[in-house]
Amino acid sequence: MKTSTSPIPFILMAIFALIGIFTPLVTDFDGSQVYNTGDIAWLLVSTALVLLMTPGLSFFYAGMVGKKNVISTMFQSFIATGLISVLWLVVGFGLAFGPSIGGFIGNPAGLFMMKGINGMAPWSLAPTIPLLLFALFQMKFAIITPALVVGATAERIRFTGYVLFMVLFSLIIYAPLAHWTWHPDGLLFKMGVLDFAGGTVVHISAGCAALMGAIVLKRRKVHIEKEEVKPARIPYVLLGTGLLWFGWFGFNAGSAVGSGSLAVNAFANTNTASAAAGLGWIFFDSLRGRKPSALGFCIGAVVGLVAITPAAGFVGLPQSIFIGMFGAVCSNLAVYWKGKTTIDDTLDVFPCHGVGGIVGMILTGVFSSKKINAAGTDGLLYGGTEFFLKQLAGCAIVVAFAMIMGFILFKLVDMIIPLRVSAEEEAIGLDITQHGESL
Repeated sequence: MKTSTSPIPFILMAIFALIGIFTPLVTDFDGSQVYNTGDIAWLLVSTALVLLMTPGLSFFYAGMVGKKNVISTMFQSFIATGLISVLWLVVGFGLAFGPSIGGFIGNPAGLFMMKGINGMAPWSLAPTIPLLLFALFQMKFAIITPALVVGATAERIRFTGYVLFMVLFSLIIYAPLAHWTWHPDGLLFKMGVLDFAGGTVVHISAGCAALMGAIVLKRRKVHIEKEEVKPARIPYVLLGTGLLWFGWFGFNAGSAVGSGSLAVNAFANTNTASAAAGLGWIFFDSLRGRKPSALGFCIGAVVGLVAITPAAGFVGLPQSIFIGMFGAVCSNLAVYWKGKTTIDDTLDVFPCHGVGGIVGMILTGVFSSKKINAAGTDGLLYGGTEFFLKQLAGCAIVVAFAMIMGFILFKLVDMIIPLRVSAEEEAIGLDITQHGESL
């Protein structure tokens, strides 16, 4: 099946490549006096671990869709590893972490094409590692976030349209939220909102934008007719879950930006919350008369990883059990309630990532303790009522921003490149119609 092509993507890549030839070099950093080699080693490993999560997500999603959409679903996620890597180098890092413009966005001018980054001082909150390494670590977060949205629009979205959405999402939704949350001059940072590793920036933003995508693209024919779509490969889901769980240690423990005790605490919390959530999901299913399934445990484990992400470096190990368990129950119920509506969020991205992220942010406001992290704030359980209210406000701001901008971006892209494939293409499957490939 012939597809329309445009020379614009190739021309843009060629321009960036040519700019790279003429970008002046700066002497490489000298780590002998300034940096901690142990921290550098851990952040290099963490950066690699976080990148592993995107192919893990591809397997996780692909195993749950129908057989004729496995490759398309995987590739829609996996393409982010190339697309966002280049975009982040060119302008994304500067927008997220460049000098603040009113607390809303960074000025990318001094970091365009990462020019001279090796000669710059380290990031103020990560003084023991080179700025380039911090930028690479943050790049992996920027990669996986738009890839998460794929699950809500699977089996009916045009590949070229989704590529354009990824670019716009990264620049207009992700970069501002990263700046607000993690830049010392950012809006939410100055409010006192805590998000250790991406509850707002990654999961709430992706979950809420995904919900808008499902609404804009409308329902699949099989959803309207209530046809059961059997998961293509449950072993893919198990493999994807394992890769996500493994990579998430870099996601959360790496966010300590050092190899000290805080990283150890975040590492332990990450594993505990995921384990509790996986068990909580299947045990809760059993209470409702369902069989304990491999699919259920995998979804629950991922929800636990989502829920603990904002809290990983601020709460104790016992509290992480509750966060994982409670997050799993809330998401399980959200999946059930969504099933009663006409919303066709194919792989329940909003109930799992959106709701999971919201639960994690709120419970950070409850269980955060300065005994765990002196740079944090005591939560509601320890007398921090004001901080708890700030977390609620931060959640509300991010939810509203991500939903409004997500809706606008999906509508905008649909005006430029029709997002929804034809009824014939949907029936044949996206593997063949979008990529000319099949299992």
